[in-house]
Amino acid sequence: MSVFCRNARLIDPEAATETIGNLLIEKGKIAAVGDIAEPSGARVFECDGKCLAPGIVDIGVKICEPGERHKESFRSAGLAAAAGGVTTMVTRPDTLPAIDTPEVLEFVTRRAREASPVRIKPMAALTKGRDGHEMVEIGFLLDAGAVAFTDGDSVTVDTRVLSRAMTYARGLGALIIAHPQDPGLSRGAAVTSGKFASLKGLPAVSPMAERMALDRDIALVEMTGVRYHADQITTARALPALERAKRNGNDVTAGVSIHHLTLNELDVGDYRTFFKVKPPLRSEEDRKALVEAVASGLIDVVCSMHTPQDEESKRLPFEEAASGAVGLETLLPAAMRLYHAEAIGLPALWRALSLNPARRLGLESGRLTQGAPADLVLFDPDAPFILDRFKLRSKSGNTPFDGARMQGRVLATFVGGEQVYRRR
Repeated sequence: MSVFCRNARLIDPEAATETIGNLLIEKGKIAAVGDIAEPSGARVFECDGKCLAPGIVDIGVKICEPGERHKESFRSAGLAAAAGGVTTMVTRPDTLPAIDTPEVLEFVTRRAREASPVRIKPMAALTKGRDGHEMVEIGFLLDAGAVAFTDGDSVTVDTRVLSRAMTYARGLGALIIAHPQDPGLSRGAAVTSGKFASLKGLPAVSPMAERMALDRDIALVEMTGVRYHADQITTARALPALERAKRNGNDVTAGVSIHHLTLNELDVGDYRTFFKVKPPLRSEEDRKALVEAVASGLIDVVCSMHTPQDEESKRLPFEEAASGAVGLETLLPAAMRLYHAEAIGLPALWRALSLNPARRLGLESGRLTQGAPADLVLFDPDAPFILDRFKLRSKSGNTPFDGARMQGRVLATFVGGEQVYRRR
């Protein structure tokens, strides 16, 4: 049945516009959009002037199957994603075991298809076991459905191994996603170096660890010509290197997590471990520079970097606690902080949340145009609420926004024209 979304505030990241209009869904795709009449026989979905945008494409989601299903499953992550307006999860391979063979990848793909109400695009490991010694069978994994290759936060120390993997990936047109942090400098660090870290007596890492690792990766990109994406750029010092790489014509893009755009190192406060993420939260000056980089387009992608951790791994002294925070359900309302602060407009936000990640992965979604998949999110950017982590759909509730006053509610989510969530 056709679905006619009436009286919507249409957020089009490709045209960079906000307009009032209608949208028609037929056979799972957007059939028409704009000032269009209501066709006979269509089911009417009243939007009441709320925002209708392409569904979020979230790069870097950790789903803990196989190995740690008690932290997150495809079912629980899929429900959380639908409630958060995320219509495509691009999942990480840092599972137990790592997703480094076609057999494990096929298991993951099958479980995702059976359990998740939203689309899942899996990434595969770059090296076997993510140990940085031997590259995986990139060609076989591409054939099995891998959309990118990454070892996550397990940085490949051996530059020769990384350069060989990049050369091989270049020949196959594969995308490499890296975590630019110098492993020697960042090993054991819990916070960013500075006065705050000294006062708290916590092991710290210099922002230069990110700059140094990014410089190495960019040099290898220049040497191999590989398609490269930095999963998280979190410091102002790394931005000039990123800008130069793009200006020189390298096929380089970069992302940043919503936590690094909306929080800073002082939020750790009295050793609150829900604020322990990787890389650690940075200074307020860094945060502001990152927001400007997203607004200008220098940083291409905003993601949740959803990393579930159970209570046992978080209820520890700050230095010993596991890193990471969940973000599928908080990504949109946290991003609204940037909108309400008038730092980034909605079309620019959705360029980073949906259009750019879809383009980078070669997906058809992320657009509000005729013929695009009807992966959509309807949301109220002004709806206020207080976040209660115990009401999250994720199995793990390790969010730094617990108890925070937020604005921005997802009202409905569509995947392929099918409604997978509606707020009651």
